[in-house]
Amino acid sequence: MKTSKLLAVLIIASLLLFACGQTKPTDRQVTSFSFTDQDGKTFGTDQLAGKVWIADFIFTNCLTVCTPMSNKMAELQTTFKEHGIEVEFVTFTVDPETDTPEVLKDYIGQFTDDESNWHLLTGYSQDTIEELAINQFRTIVQKPDSSGQVIHGTIFFVIDQQGYIVDEFNYMEESVEEQILDEVARLVK
Repeated sequence: MKTSKLLAVLIIASLLLFACGQTKPTDRQVTSFSFTDQDGKTFGTDQLAGKVWIADFIFTNCLTVCTPMSNKMAELQTTFKEHGIEVEFVTFTVDPETDTPEVLKDYIGQFTDDESNWHLLTGYSQDTIEELAINQFRTIVQKPDSSGQVIHGTIFFVIDQQGYIVDEFNYMEESVEEQILDEVARLVK
């Protein structure tokens, strides 16, 4: 009798340990989109299919958080390259009227020399980005009529190969880089 109880406890403990080590996607799957990147090329879920990607929301004439967020995204890009982990980076502008492909091209050049896996997206309406942000990512994007500044979240989203949002991280967290690296490393195993 003791052996069967011990065996049951070991099986339950093993299952719990196994479950803790697995990344569980949320119920939020990013639906199909196709926009324009900083090179004027079409980019969206078709190009991201089967890949892990990290997304954020910024705008180029932001006076507060966007530059530090983009710096952190560039650091993440370097870290993943150093670890030999393939991941895509997707930045949605929250001010698409101002942020044309040419403006985004100049902006990304401030942060990286390698745009091969980092796409800054535009080519949609303000309503479209506000709806995408709230409906897909559950984050706010709001452009007040009285200001040139856009209200938006400061989250990095990790999306798995099937397009599910696996986790989200505030870019200001002290260990955000290590947390995202660990999360993505588990996904690409």
